Amino acid sequence: MLARLVAQAEGAPGGLGGGADMVMIRALIEEASELGAGRALERLGLADRRAEGDMRELRELLSAWRDAKKAARGAVIGWAVRIMMALLLLGIAVKVGLLGLVKA
Repeated sequence: MLARLVAQAEGAPGGLGGGADMVMIRALIEEASELGAGRALERLGLADRRAEGDMRELRELLSAWRDAKKAARGAVIGWAVRIMMALLLLGIAVKVGLLGLVKA
């Protein structure tokens, strides 16, 4: 609806397309945007002065969580590769008959 109103104001001949009307419409849009953003922040509980610090702290926690997940994933993959290599070496030892030397 706002886009239609702006298009009308810009394209209409005469009084409606005048510069003052366009300035008024843009001011109304800006005011409505600010009010809407303020209401949204209030509903989320982010309208107080501590909100910026809280958001920064949440971003740091999220970053730390992602780093921890990446490190854990790397450790699990590393251990899986080690286990696979150990099993491969054990299979080769059995195939070659090296385990028979240990029993003797």
